[in-house]
Amino acid sequence: MTACRHTAIPAILLLAAAAAIPAGPSELRFCLRSDPRSFDPLNVADESSETVRYLTHGFLVRMNRRTLKLEPSLAESWRVSSDGRGVRFRLRSGVKFSDGAPFTSADVARTISRATDPALKPQAGDALRRDEGAPRITVHNAQELTVAFAAPIAGLDYLFDELPILSAHSPLKDGAGLGPFVLAEYRAGSHLNLTRNPYYWARDAKGAALPYFDRVRIDIQQNREIEMARFRRGELHFISALDVENFDRLAAVSAASARDGGLSLESEMLWFNQAASARLPVHKLAWFRSTAFRRAISDSIRRDDIVRLVYKGRAAPGYGPFSPAARPWFNASLKAAPYDPQGALQRLAAEGFRLQSGVLRDSGGNAVEFSLITNSGNRNRARMASLIEQDLARIGVKIVIVPLEMPSLLERITRTLQYDACLLGLVGVDLDPNDQMNMWLSSSATHQWNPRQATPETAWEAAIDRLMKAQAVEGNLPKRIRLIHEMQRIVREQAPMIYLAHPHALLAVSPQLANAEPAAFRPRVLWNVERLAPIHQPEVARVP
Repeated sequence: MTACRHTAIPAILLLAAAAAIPAGPSELRFCLRSDPRSFDPLNVADESSETVRYLTHGFLVRMNRRTLKLEPSLAESWRVSSDGRGVRFRLRSGVKFSDGAPFTSADVARTISRATDPALKPQAGDALRRDEGAPRITVHNAQELTVAFAAPIAGLDYLFDELPILSAHSPLKDGAGLGPFVLAEYRAGSHLNLTRNPYYWARDAKGAALPYFDRVRIDIQQNREIEMARFRRGELHFISALDVENFDRLAAVSAASARDGGLSLESEMLWFNQAASARLPVHKLAWFRSTAFRRAISDSIRRDDIVRLVYKGRAAPGYGPFSPAARPWFNASLKAAPYDPQGALQRLAAEGFRLQSGVLRDSGGNAVEFSLITNSGNRNRARMASLIEQDLARIGVKIVIVPLEMPSLLERITRTLQYDACLLGLVGVDLDPNDQMNMWLSSSATHQWNPRQATPETAWEAAIDRLMKAQAVEGNLPKRIRLIHEMQRIVREQAPMIYLAHPHALLAVSPQLANAEPAAFRPRVLWNVERLAPIHQPEVARVP
C-alpha cells in the first residue's frame, strides 16, 4: 500500500468557508464523480443518472430516508388491496409538468404501461414486470386510477418510490418532469445546471413555494481531493460519500460538518466475467465459471484487513448481498467465511490446479492471472485492490489492477463485456429486497457476472430466479424473510459476487445548509432536496 501524508486543516479555514457561499439567488452546489450515462428516466443504472432523475422527476410516493416510511408525493393517498394484488391511487389535483402540461391519471397509466412492457424492459420497471403478464390499469377519472396485478406483490406500494412519472401528452415527452428542478444545461465532463421548476406543486407549512433553492450546480469531479478542497473553501454544500481519511481530517476540526450516518446498505464487491459473449480465453472463462475457483479466491481475501486498513473500523466485513443494517433481510445465521488460503488451495487442487514454484497453474498449465478493473480516483477501492493483490499472491495468483474512469468502466461491464474481473460497489437505495431484483434475475441487463440470459444458464441461477420471484409475491413476512435468507445461502455457496465490506455512510455537510437530514440510505442528502435551504435566508425555519 502507498503511504499517505495527512495535512492538518486549520480550523479558521472552515470557519471562513461559511462566508464563501454568497447571498442573492440561491444555488445548491455539489459534485458527481462521473457524467450521467442516461437521461432516459426509465433506464437509469448509475448513481449520477439517478441523482439527476431524483431532482427532475416526480414519483407517486416517496420513502422518507430517515423513518423508512412511505409518504405522499404526487399521490395524495393510496390504498393497497387486501390480497396485495392491486393499489388504487388518488392523485393531487392542479399539478403540472415542468412545461405547464397538466398531470393526470393518463400520465401514470402511460408510465406504468411503458415500465412493464416486456418488449421494452426498461430498468425502472424490473420490480413491476411479472411472468403473469402486464398489470391491468383502470383509469377512473383524471385523479384516480387502479393498478392490478395477476398475483400478489409484497410491498407493492413501495415499488412506486422508484418509478418516475412521465407525461402522456407533453411535446417535450420525457423531458418534461414533475420534480423540483429542471435541467437547463449539461456540458459533458464539466457540469450540469438545473433551475427551479416553476410549476412544482409542493409548498411548506407556511404556504411558501418549494424548493427553497433557485438553482442547482452539479460539477463533474472525479478527484476526491479536489472535491474536498472545494468543500473546505465553501464552494460546495455537501459531499455524500467521503473516504475515511478525509472524514477524519474534517472531523478533527469541524465535528458538525463530518457526519457518520452509520452502517449503510452498500456493498463493496468483486466479481468475475462469466459471459460467453465476452470472448474471453477458454481457460479463463472456465476458471470464472468454476464455483471452486470463485470460492477459493473469496477464502483467500482477508476481509478484516480491509475493514481495519481501508475503513479504519468504519465498515463491516462483507459475506453476502445484504448489509447487517438491512434487517430483517440480513441472514445472520450465515457465519463469516474464515480466511483460509490453505483450504483455498485444496479446493483448487480438486479442480486440477497446482501451485508450482509460487505460481498457480490450471490443469492445462496456464498460469492463473487476471486483470481487475475498478474506477480511478477512488482511494478506498485502490487500497482494497492492493490488499487483494497481496492476498492472492500468497496462493500463486497474479492480478493486474486496471483503474479506469467511470464512463469507460461502465462501458465495459454493461456493453462490451471486455474485462476479466471488476471491483465496484452496489448502491442500496431501498431496504426492501425488491430493490435488488434487477441484479439477481438472470434475464436482467444488470445481472453483472452474466447479463441478459435468455434462460438461466445454471441450476443455481434458476433457483435464485425462483426465490426472488417468489418473495416478491409472498404476503407473509416471515415466509418472505425465509425466501430471502435461502437466496443469500445460495449466493454465499456459489460466490458469483465476492462481497468484501459494507462501509459506513460518511458525509460532509456544510453548516450553511439548512434542513439537511443526512441518512445512511441513498440519496443521503438530497432525499428532501426541496426543503434544503441556504442558512442565510432568515425566513426559512429548520424542519423538525
